[in-house]
Amino acid sequence: MMSSMHAPPIDALDLDVESFATPLQQRRFAAAMQRLAASRVPGTPVRVYVSAAPRTMNNPKWENWLAQITHELPDGAEVLHYRGVFNGDRPYDWDTFAQEIDGLVVVGKQKRAGSRVYRFGPVARLELRSLIARQPVLLYAHSQGLIPVVDCQSQVLTPEGTPRLKLIAPKRWKQESSTLQAALHALTPDSPDHESSSEAPGHLAHPFAAPPR
Repeated sequence: MMSSMHAPPIDALDLDVESFATPLQQRRFAAAMQRLAASRVPGTPVRVYVSAAPRTMNNPKWENWLAQITHELPDGAEVLHYRGVFNGDRPYDWDTFAQEIDGLVVVGKQKRAGSRVYRFGPVARLELRSLIARQPVLLYAHSQGLIPVVDCQSQVLTPEGTPRLKLIAPKRWKQESSTLQAALHALTPDSPDHESSSEAPGHLAHPFAAPPR
């Protein structure tokens, strides 16, 4: 679930909130994550892709950021990124690859040091947009950790006709948020000897708001 496509200008936003999502949106997100967790087949791997631009991966802090993301994700989750997946043997084919992963973490460019505004190029925007309605999608905020995109404010920019994206993290974000806990639960590998106590649908019925365009 993303915020409205016709979001107000950043300068007009009140960032002093715990979430930009409504309580109903948060409950729907948590319920969708619970269904994902219940539908996981015991013993199957959980794969999370970290989406980052080349200049981000060239940043001297990249390895530290990747280590922090890995630390904050559930134990046993496999963390992937572009340079470890796409190479001469496997060219970039997002539509196919997206079917193989269980979640997405997006790493954007901060507007400035300490800012809660993160910018993303057209590739990251399309990757996020393709998964936002059916898998856990998290923003990596440098000073706040992982935040479900459902709790962020989104703004679409179209410089030179190429859609780009801004995500704005809530100022009073709390790591114990029910949305984050639900997303992490959905990304927790299920042990082979655990039997699911409930049947879950094979797909989600798009419980979120329309993704940005």
